[in-house]
Amino acid sequence: MRAIWLTAFGPPQVLVAGEAPDPAPGPGDVVIDVAFANITFVETQFRATGRGPFAAEPPFIPGNGVGGVVAGLGAGVDPGLLGARVVAGTGGTGGYAVRAAAPFAELVAVPDAVALDDAVALMADGRTATLLLDAAAPRPGERVLIEAAAGGVGSLLVQLANAAGATVVAAAGGARKVALARELGADIAVDYTRPGWADAAGPVDVVLDGVGGAIARSAFDLIVPGGRMLSYGLASGAWAEIDAAVAAARDVYLLPMTRPAPEQARAATARVLAQAAEGVVRPVIGQRVALEHAAQAHAAIEARTTVGKTLLVVD
Repeated sequence: MRAIWLTAFGPPQVLVAGEAPDPAPGPGDVVIDVAFANITFVETQFRATGRGPFAAEPPFIPGNGVGGVVAGLGAGVDPGLLGARVVAGTGGTGGYAVRAAAPFAELVAVPDAVALDDAVALMADGRTATLLLDAAAPRPGERVLIEAAAGGVGSLLVQLANAAGATVVAAAGGARKVALARELGADIAVDYTRPGWADAAGPVDVVLDGVGGAIARSAFDLIVPGGRMLSYGLASGAWAEIDAAVAAARDVYLLPMTRPAPEQARAATARVLAQAAEGVVRPVIGQRVALEHAAQAHAAIEARTTVGKTLLVVD
């Protein structure tokens, strides 16, 4: 089968198209005919450095999330799953391929009203956005600042916070991304690459920080007493460095980013897919890239030229 091999840790060019044997499902596993493979920013970091939540040494097939149709079953798996449309985590490897094996326990059924590409775009970023909003728990009318608001997670946070009744203040880099945030329902949208962006954003009750670095520090300064901040990403290349004592003195709560239990993660994915079926949220798929061009997709994500979600098109 066709697949992408990570030949070494390094720049995007280490992702090389080639052939691989079809995966065989072990007990409790399924094989999926992959239609679309998910790409996350975390995967680009892992490819570059070898550091991250996955455990693998080159050469291997990367890819942690896929969507497609169940085509093979391991021992102990319900035969009724054959032909089902699903999204699934692979455990960190094997997703950039025509077929991928995944544990049955990782499967989430895709509602009939949701297209497979939308489902794959939602499976990781939608889960993350759902859990972030659960943790921050914005109340109706509260002002919520969402950084990287045109990215995969940020674009969904804008919609989910809007649906929760919050006043959404979106911050993104560049006119194109600011315009997208407005289209998604942001009440205020500012360009954080321009001087004075924080003044334009104004005071806020909640900050959802997907950028880190100087942007996060400026966002922290906008939080009113009793507000809260949750840092979940470092698109700038550095985590937010907010002193806990300073936050406490200002009566600002720094919420922890915790790794969800597997069942919690699957439940969050199912929730956001159900919301998509109801029309509450839609993913922004900014880029669709053929499987063979995975290196180009990684390069574009790292160059910050993408909007919304980037998917690998496999079938």
